[in-house]
Amino acid sequence: MIYWMFLGLAIVTEVIGTLSMKYASVSGDTAGMIVMYIMIAASYILLSMAVKKVALGVAYALWEGIGILIITTFSVMWFQESLSPMKLGGLALLIAGITLIKYGTKKAVQKKQPSAKPSYAPLNEMMKGA
Repeated sequence: MIYWMFLGLAIVTEVIGTLSMKYASVSGDTAGMIVMYIMIAASYILLSMAVKKVALGVAYALWEGIGILIITTFSVMWFQESLSPMKLGGLALLIAGITLIKYGTKKAVQKKQPSAKPSYAPLNEMMKGA
């Protein structure tokens, strides 16, 4: 459960970072760029923590897909960006794709790792011959 929370926080920080980038580019405010760097770095750190238990393909699809949906919504509201029928269709397909990826992924069976140390015999033989 904690890994899903890491993913959720990664999405939130990505959205904040990307919106800060847009704000800084429109306003010329350097504080927005600083916020962007911090939030994007935090987003990648949180994403790397999430993928310890969440499948990489699922985590990345959710991270990018949900991020795009939220960023698009706020871009329309805050920056008066246009939202054409084609963009709406693309967002609908994105939602469908995220849903298919999320529910089409089966949990991987965890295999027990052998406790024995790995054998370095081939490497040792190669070193003896050198």
